[in-house]
Amino acid sequence: MVSTGDTAPDISATIGTSDHEDFELSEYLGDGPVVLAFFPGAFTPPCSNEMIALEEHLPDFEAAGATILGISADSPFSQGAFREEHDLSFTLVSDMAGDAIRDYGLEMDIPDLGLFGVANRAAFVLDDEGTVVYDWVADEASNEPDYEALIAAAEDA
Repeated sequence: MVSTGDTAPDISATIGTSDHEDFELSEYLGDGPVVLAFFPGAFTPPCSNEMIALEEHLPDFEAAGATILGISADSPFSQGAFREEHDLSFTLVSDMAGDAIRDYGLEMDIPDLGLFGVANRAAFVLDDEGTVVYDWVADEASNEPDYEALIAAAEDA
């Protein structure tokens, strides 16, 4: 599992819209801290709560110069609808193949919901060089990160 001090694995995926734009994490590095918020699945209550909370804290992250990226195994179409429904202004990244989820050591199953190979809820803050300066992984998929700690880590990055 990726943790503080590690070099963050690059992520090659698709931006969560119907346009299927390519996404490369490396293109986001060097312009301030990057917050990676992995979540199990769009439209589930805990994931909706987390993404809405990140949107509500967006001014704090922007003041720290940080970019937020939400990452899940949902399709780009599903993420696009999810972004629209919750009026999210930050980028969602579709990792349908699960490569980033596995590279970060976050793959899990939630059989009761029919979710297999999804991301455990986790948050990482990366500095300009792509070094992980903060990591948090949920003990239970319904737990949410400490948003104040995330903001503080972004400010310190």
